[in-house]
Amino acid sequence: MVLVIGILLTVAGTVLLLNLFGAGDYVIRRVTSKYLGELPPGFAASKRGFRIYSVLVVAIGVVCLGLGLADRLLPVAAGLIVVGAVAFGIASVVAITGEVETARGHKP
Repeated sequence: MVLVIGILLTVAGTVLLLNLFGAGDYVIRRVTSKYLGELPPGFAASKRGFRIYSVLVVAIGVVCLGLGLADRLLPVAAGLIVVGAVAFGIASVVAITGEVETARGHKP
């Protein structure tokens, strides 16, 4: 089951990252550019931010792929887990930095 979740997350994140079928533009227009209560749209409403969050989804998918393959292909699974975790860590730092910059830009 974890393998299926990993495949789905990796495919969904890749579709959003590459903006296949206009999916990224649609999500930015319909979801991330809307106000969340009193909070203005954040970093995810920008193209750069949306790409970073898409990388986060792909990274989680890659970790899940690694976990799902751990019982069959341990060396490959370990590599996927490490690559996914490192990508998640780096993308998280970039996303947090972008959110802080965006939030500071929205202050009166």
